[in-house]
Amino acid sequence: MLIKRPVYIERLFAFKDKQLIKILTGIRRCGKSTLFELYQNELINQGISAEQIHNINLEDPAYFELMDWHVLYDHINNRLLADKMNYVFIDEIQNVKDFQKAADGLFIKKNVDLYLTGSNSKIQSGEWATLLSGRYVEIQIFPLSFKEYFSVYQKPAVNDNIFADYLAYGSFPQIPQLMEGISDSNTKKMLSVQYLEGIYNTVVLKDVAANRKITEIGRLEKVAKFIASAIGTEISIKKISDTMTSDGVKILPLTVENYLDGLRAAYILYRVDRYDVKGKKLLKTLNKYYLADIGLRRLLLGDKPEDSGHVLENIVYLELLRRGYRVYTGKVAEHEIDFIAEGINGTEYYQAAQTVRSGEILARELAPLNMVRDHNPKFLLTRDYEPAVSHNGIKQLNVLEWLLGTA
Repeated sequence: MLIKRPVYIERLFAFKDKQLIKILTGIRRCGKSTLFELYQNELINQGISAEQIHNINLEDPAYFELMDWHVLYDHINNRLLADKMNYVFIDEIQNVKDFQKAADGLFIKKNVDLYLTGSNSKIQSGEWATLLSGRYVEIQIFPLSFKEYFSVYQKPAVNDNIFADYLAYGSFPQIPQLMEGISDSNTKKMLSVQYLEGIYNTVVLKDVAANRKITEIGRLEKVAKFIASAIGTEISIKKISDTMTSDGVKILPLTVENYLDGLRAAYILYRVDRYDVKGKKLLKTLNKYYLADIGLRRLLLGDKPEDSGHVLENIVYLELLRRGYRVYTGKVAEHEIDFIAEGINGTEYYQAAQTVRSGEILARELAPLNMVRDHNPKFLLTRDYEPAVSHNGIKQLNVLEWLLGTA
């Protein structure tokens, strides 16, 4: 089952034939290799011949002989069409020692458009800049958006049950296929837990512990669970250290910082910095953290009552990243704005809440947005199904309709 991912395809086409190496990054199993396949299909649909496309997956035994960068370069170079543009895709390029030498050699050719992915266990967030300085663009891939997930079911209208599944079982592209034809919720839960455990264990053991030379796996996992329970909460590294130590797990702030950096570098965790709206400056303390997939939160915490408000924030945050925004959490006087989203068309402000049917809750959610005196768009996203309404210029939208692009 190939799930269409038009946002990423459009992004890839925006960089097509540009003198830049296109690098796809993201958490394991988010669909990077599949996106290569989808993009190659689109290239062929637009008139690119199959002979112009060179696709190599270095985890495929058929290509194990290419693990030397000289051999990899020669293999591709000997197959290039001299009089046409060649589209070269190399998956899991970190398996080749000194791969950047082969990449550089291909990059300088005028008839090569180069696309790469690399495993987070060897090349983590930020390391591409060192290896391929100034010659690449990073396209970060996330698990399925709700719109992509929803498209599998071909429903004509918003379905809260599908959203409940999206939250409960996870948003990795393989999940809808695992759930296909299954109606029993216990079976769905079992399948999703087994699948997510495989991803989580691989990320923790290979992408974080091995890369960072962490031997205390138990403490690493406790930090991951702590953060999963505190998504959307302003928190400091010292507070994490103090809380865990008081709970009997002695851990230094520097160790916590190393673990969090590792989880972020493996794209399982995202940190959101705080921005003082009135002071117009970034704040150095009390960041927020969100997970790459809400299904992973349930895997880590079990069936404890969930903090539905912060879970919704997590979904909105990831969607803003998918749409290309740079995202901060905002401080205005004593109030907090969930998200300040900076994009190519300017700045937008977002509050997310399960419901604002209570006048007291509505007033609390609107207060920080009303304190922002600029004229940038402001949105209140809720699960309430109400006619579109504006509160002094603040647009209240149903969050599922916003996620689907119908609001």
